[in-house]
Amino acid sequence: MSTPAAAHGRAEQVVARATRLSKVYGSGDTRVVALDQVSAEFRRGEFTAIMGASGSGKSTFLHCLAGLDSFTDGSVQIDGVELGTLKDRQLTRLRRDRIGFIFQAFNLLPTLTAMENITLPLAIAGHKPDQAWLDRIVATVGLADRLGHRPAELSGGQQQRVACARALASRPAIIFGDEPTGNLDSRAGTEILSFLRDSVRELEQTIVMVTHDPVAASHADRVLFLADGRIVDELAQPTADVVLDRMKRFDARTRTN
Repeated sequence: MSTPAAAHGRAEQVVARATRLSKVYGSGDTRVVALDQVSAEFRRGEFTAIMGASGSGKSTFLHCLAGLDSFTDGSVQIDGVELGTLKDRQLTRLRRDRIGFIFQAFNLLPTLTAMENITLPLAIAGHKPDQAWLDRIVATVGLADRLGHRPAELSGGQQQRVACARALASRPAIIFGDEPTGNLDSRAGTEILSFLRDSVRELEQTIVMVTHDPVAASHADRVLFLADGRIVDELAQPTADVVLDRMKRFDARTRTN
């Protein structure tokens, strides 16, 4: 049985870290600074939302953190591994084994059942699923009676729950979500966000999610706000109203500059 001190230690463990991270596109007159020396830490058992206006750098930040895009300067560490030192094959292995992804598009294979989609990354890697962990994930996402169905036989919310379960199947160090509720109606979106919240609380998962929706952000433990490629504010224990008010202030500031 873990002690309170041990649980606190797990909660404080840094799973991902960006240090003075920069991303520059082009040069000369066409030079665009998408990220400008951004530093942030993401701890185990923590749900972080990243918000900002279009062009603020939030998606670029997520993609650089997740090893989906290269960065110009600075460093990114995932589970103690420095991404900038990895060759392509090593980076692919790290993404496969230590990182989970949930995108706006569900990215499920139409010919496979829900269970086959969930376990597909493990099968590709030649790994056998941990059945106890798999059962726990399936129970958490509420898909036990839909595992034999193909994507076309599932609702959008159910398909995204399959995608969430797939992201968790390999017990990743961290999960990145890029507008994971963007293609869902409000009810299905709330179900997905509740599941993500549960996976943080019950499975000690670490989640970093880009969203434009204040209601989605209110499910997180904290919100990082980006503008012009920099983190300009941070909000702990957010509510939808406070997040919306903060975003309005940033919009007003942008219009007056």
